[in-house]
Amino acid sequence: DDKITFFTSPSDLAQGTVKPGMRLRLGGLVEEGSVKRENATVHFRVTDGAHAVAVTYTGILPDLFREEQGVIPEGAFGPDGVFVADSVLAKHDERYMPKEVADGLKAKGVWIESESQ
Repeated sequence: DDKITFFTSPSDLAQGTVKPGMRLRLGGLVEEGSVKRENATVHFRVTDGAHAVAVTYTGILPDLFREEQGVIPEGAFGPDGVFVADSVLAKHDERYMPKEVADGLKAKGVWIESESQ
């Protein structure tokens, strides 16, 4: 049973309530043009259309990881303000995106509905 149910958007984080080292799941879209690969480490930004958060992840990304697609990195912020993920879930449609994340993206006008149902 998964104990972490709290999802945070980049806009939530902009309010400054999360402290370095606090574990959370970040929900949003992979920002277009933000993915940079450096050996086994990938740097990218997660956006909700209003704010974006720099993320770094070392490991194998899921097959569905793409720019402008839903993504949920889990981890904590380092002292430099970069989110260090130790797992990354890629979400390609609303059926797999947590409802509160999808609703938040829709509210900001950045969620594109999936064609397939």
